[in-house]
Amino acid sequence: MTKFLSRMFGLIAIALTAQAALQPGDSAPIFDARASLDGEEFEYSLSEALQKGAVVVYFYPSAYTSGCNIQAHEFSVNMDAFAAAGASVVGVSLDSIERLNDFSADPEYCAGNLAVASDPSGAIATSYGISVREAVEGAKDSRGVDIGHGFAERVTFIVTPDGKVAETIGGVSPMDNVRQSLEAVQRLNQ
Repeated sequence: MTKFLSRMFGLIAIALTAQAALQPGDSAPIFDARASLDGEEFEYSLSEALQKGAVVVYFYPSAYTSGCNIQAHEFSVNMDAFAAAGASVVGVSLDSIERLNDFSADPEYCAGNLAVASDPSGAIATSYGISVREAVEGAKDSRGVDIGHGFAERVTFIVTPDGKVAETIGGVSPMDNVRQSLEAVQRLNQ
C-alpha cells in the first residue's frame, strides 16, 4: 500500500509540474549560458538566436542517458529540416560544460550539429517552469561515468522571434518530441 501511495503522489507531482511549464503565449525567459557545439565552448545567447528566427529550446535530463541520447541524435539528423523551417535548436541540461563538450562532438548523438547549453544550477530550467530533480547518488551514464548533477524534466518550447512561446511539448517519447518540434516550427511558416 505504501508503494502504491508513493507512486500515486509521484504521478500527481509530475502532472502538476507539467502544468506549471510555460504555455503558448507566455514570454520565454531570455538567457545566456555556456554552451558547446562540436566540442567547442561558446557563450549562447537566446536573444541573439531569436534575431535570426524561431528557436527550439529543449530541456533534457542528462547527456549520455538513453532517452537523451536518442533525442540528441534525432535533433542532430534533422538540423537541416529545422533550418529550412527557419528555426535553430538548443538543448539545455544541468550537465557541466565539460560533459557537454564531449556530448556535442560525439558522432552518435549531437554529432557536431547540435548546440547544447549548460544550466548547472537549474536556474534556466526553473525559469521555464521545468521540474528539476536532485542528483541521484551513484547514477551513471551510458558510458559508466558518474552523472553527479540534477535532472531537468524533458520539455521542449518553440519560441518565436518576438520571444513568445508558440508551443510546449512534453510528456512524449524523445523521438516524438523531435517530430512534434519540427512540425511546430513548420506550422509557424504556414
